[in-house]
Amino acid sequence: MRRRSFIMAAAVSGLVQSARAAVPPTVLELFTSQGCSSCPPADALLGELARQPGVIALAWHVDYWNNLGWRDPYATRLATDRQRAYAAQLRDEVYTPALVVNGAVIVVGSDRPAVAGAMARTHTGSLALALRRGTDRLVAEIGETADPLTALFAVYDPEAATAVDAGENEGRRLREYRIVRAVHADRLQPGPPRMLDLPAIAPGQGAALLLQSADLRVAAAADLPPG
Repeated sequence: MRRRSFIMAAAVSGLVQSARAAVPPTVLELFTSQGCSSCPPADALLGELARQPGVIALAWHVDYWNNLGWRDPYATRLATDRQRAYAAQLRDEVYTPALVVNGAVIVVGSDRPAVAGAMARTHTGSLALALRRGTDRLVAEIGETADPLTALFAVYDPEAATAVDAGENEGRRLREYRIVRAVHADRLQPGPPRMLDLPAIAPGQGAALLLQSADLRVAAAADLPPG
């Protein structure tokens, strides 16, 4: 997993109409681990919800289970640090499976009623945002911003299966969804509508761009599934 700054393109005078979504998406971030026996139901639920229109789902595999019998091949310290930042901001605990909804609330990722309730009562902001493929890169189109924001660009594998040979899930073949594989982050200062050049992604991968305020609430989000 990598971190690097975006390359900013020239500011644009107007934002294309396609950047203005009628209904803001719902952003679901699952903090999970292959070493956790409680996580497979949450992974399955995330995969189910990711297929719904208007849902942007990301699975962050944390590394604090790696010394408990099984080393998750997708686990990163960045995922753990991100979960800890959410827990500190939202005054909650660090655990798996934990699902953060719109950067605003944490619930148990396998608790379907709790997840549905959090999705119903929290929303992303109304900032215009679009993500599209360019000739040799991805391009984001962002509306006018009044406050500083963090832009987080996450590249993900849409689906994968892993045979687990040790730990709490020993003997199971786990199927997981929207697995974050690379991250690029930068700060956006207040300003007029603009365009950002983003790194290209490999065939078969997807990408999501989250714009977050200082309190980690999601101000805008866009998804570019594989295709």
